Amino acid sequence: MRRVLATTVVAVTALTLATGCDSGSDPGSGTPAAEGTTTTVPSSAPAAPSASAPPSAPVTTSPPAPPRKLKVGAKGPDVLAVQQRLTELGYWNGKADGKFGGTTQQAIYALQKAAGIGRDGTVGPKTYKALDAGIRPKAKSATGRAVEIDLKKQLLLLVENGRIEQVFNTSTGSNEHYEQKGETYLADTPPGKFTVSRQIDGWRNAPLGLLWRPKYFNGGIAVHGANSVPPYAASHGCARVSIAAMNWLWDNNALPLKTKVWVY
Repeated sequence: MRRVLATTVVAVTALTLATGCDSGSDPGSGTPAAEGTTTTVPSSAPAAPSASAPPSAPVTTSPPAPPRKLKVGAKGPDVLAVQQRLTELGYWNGKADGKFGGTTQQAIYALQKAAGIGRDGTVGPKTYKALDAGIRPKAKSATGRAVEIDLKKQLLLLVENGRIEQVFNTSTGSNEHYEQKGETYLADTPPGKFTVSRQIDGWRNAPLGLLWRPKYFNGGIAVHGANSVPPYAASHGCARVSIAAMNWLWDNNALPLKTKVWVY
């Protein structure tokens, strides 16, 4: 009886090993797997083939649009940013309000003169570059308060102990001849060192035209306000600045009597 049972067990075992059905064994090794475990694919096994994805299209980015050209009449945050930058650099620009008017144009003239670029009073690529680079003129005086008038660059500078506080567009003598009462004169602004000797708080109806709130420093030659201040030398000898700029100079006592004036 025991012999038959043993024979039967051997037979059943042999049959199970031979078929491998539901045996839970690893067919590759012939070794039964432990109960309740799972079989994993060895890391060295090749990955299953998959359909290849089409190549991605190249990503292209458009270059940023250049800033718009600004001129008198323009309005907006870009105008405000330019005005604030001018003020930061010392180019007198009145109050920044986001509106491109005559005062902003005068400051742009001054910047363009300092940078040695075209003086058209508009903000284009070269003027933006000058703003970004922080272009400023250099003072010649080293101590005390002085007004410097640069004849070559046509700039008027307020300087304190060698530091430029404000820069203004100015228009000095044209160096052309003109006639007055039958006499011929040269419209020049003589270089030299002077002081503010007298002033008039209002319009001065001079023989050669109207002068707004003039500050005289060399005989009849003065720093004064004018309705026309082009970006080039055009006066009979005085140093013109805008009406708004002259008002600021008076209101802030920036050019009092005895102030040194250095014309070069």
